[in-house]
Amino acid sequence: MRAMPNTAAAIGRSMTAACADAAVTRDQALECNRLLEAVGEVVWIEDEALMDAVTAISGSGPAYVFLFAECLAEAGREAGLDAELANQLARATVEGAGELLHRSDLSPAELRTNVTSPKGTTAAALDVLMGKGGFHELVARAVAAAAKRSRELSS
Repeated sequence: MRAMPNTAAAIGRSMTAACADAAVTRDQALECNRLLEAVGEVVWIEDEALMDAVTAISGSGPAYVFLFAECLAEAGREAGLDAELANQLARATVEGAGELLHRSDLSPAELRTNVTSPKGTTAAALDVLMGKGGFHELVARAVAAAAKRSRELSS
């Protein structure tokens, strides 16, 4: 068995991916699933080689979200907000957006589009984040680096 939970296990909201080799019985896998569900959701993957990508997305992912909140608050301070208000706004915004994503049946892209008025403030910010060298490219490079390091550590 191999499983990759994340730090949200501390509040019962982990996303854990697990895989089992041929030596694991069905009953053992069910028991493992039951134990892992105590800290959140569980998904099973067939190919253990995918655990490196899982680690890069889900295992390390909370740190990426925390960094985003950190950067959002810092940008708020740079825009003139006092530190306490900037932190409060960033934390609540990330928390609310995450909960909306959790509860909604819409894709992340649809949710993003729904909050983006044409030629509005959000569109202006997204032009920067989605432009060349922007957020997508940074996240893709970060995930690739984490997956590479996971492969190195498991060798």
